[in-house]
Amino acid sequence: MALNYVWIGFFIIAFIVALVKLVFLGDTEIFSNLINGLFDSAKTGAELSLGLVGIMTFWLGIMKVGEKAGMISLFAKGVYPFFSKLFPGVPKGHPANGSIIMNFSANMLGLDNAATPVGLKAMKELQELNPSKDTATNAQIMFLVLNTAGITLIPTSVIALRLASGAANPADIFIPALIGTFISFVSGMIAVAIYQRINLFNLPVLLFLSFFLGLMCLLYFGLNGLPPEQIEKITGLIGGLLIFSIIILFIVFGAIKKINVYDAFIDGAKEGFSTAVMIIPFLIAILVAISAFRTTGCMDYVVNAIGYCFSSLGMDTRFVPALPVGLMKTLSGGGARGLMVDVMQTYGVDSFQGRLASIIQGSSETTFYVLAVYFGSVGIKNTRYALTCGLIADVVGLIAAVVLAYIFFG
Repeated sequence: MALNYVWIGFFIIAFIVALVKLVFLGDTEIFSNLINGLFDSAKTGAELSLGLVGIMTFWLGIMKVGEKAGMISLFAKGVYPFFSKLFPGVPKGHPANGSIIMNFSANMLGLDNAATPVGLKAMKELQELNPSKDTATNAQIMFLVLNTAGITLIPTSVIALRLASGAANPADIFIPALIGTFISFVSGMIAVAIYQRINLFNLPVLLFLSFFLGLMCLLYFGLNGLPPEQIEKITGLIGGLLIFSIIILFIVFGAIKKINVYDAFIDGAKEGFSTAVMIIPFLIAILVAISAFRTTGCMDYVVNAIGYCFSSLGMDTRFVPALPVGLMKTLSGGGARGLMVDVMQTYGVDSFQGRLASIIQGSSETTFYVLAVYFGSVGIKNTRYALTCGLIADVVGLIAAVVLAYIFFG
């Protein structure tokens, strides 16, 4: 619903501004430029979406191999001690535990579309424990906030879009996006824990946080002081190595378990093809709206206003053009994806702004969308403090993404 109003608003505002420019400034080419921009953006959206078909087909095929080989369930068992401490109201052995862990596992691997069905199943199972069916329970709120701020180890769709846009090294945003999503996750977890009076000072939670903090420190101190060009090469190498290692691990374990790896891959690949094709209308819709908004100069007005506020404080304003991605991400993943593509096209896929937009897209979630879909699926009307905690995680994550972009890409 929110994206509907945003989409309509882009066109109405663009039309009004175009009329003002025509009547008062005599810009007789404004409407022809608008139409050309709409058609060009529609073509770009289709081309980018089709570019996603290959990588989404391949990756979901690999995920199916990992699922049948038992690697996904093994990963879920490994993180269970941590997540069980965050959901004290869910009995051990309850089906919701497995669904929650599988949802987070899919999110960690950057497979948003694969995570959603399992997440909806988790909400339905948590609803079975809910004594007041129209009010969110503590467990449901914790699950939703951590879902919206979930750690993404591999931002698959972002890397795919960077690849389709011609990035020299599509995986160079891997490490900063990982750190950004971790910071967002922790901030959301702390916010909910404060509301629910959950003691986070227990061994599983501390071990989990210590592991990731150690990883972040290792990356930071290992790369600190190096030239941006060298940092870019190293982060791209680590990202590519990790992704390819996961692929080989799934395939090898599948062969050891004597499953038909090829057939399993084909089954998952079919889902990937369908997923990529489904993106086409959403991406085209937001790109044409953004094109109208930008062609009339409206986007420049917004960006310049924000930039003026920061420049008056003596701050560097190169990050400002990417901020709309973070603002839109709370409303719609598709809308933010379109804005990210627009930033990469306008400033360059390997520019500071293009990389920052990618980091933001890869380290944040669609808070309003997730809350509406997940709570709506079980008929919950009173969401209590879920939105507040989700927005806290979004704001902290956005600030972290900007800082990380300056650290890694200068």
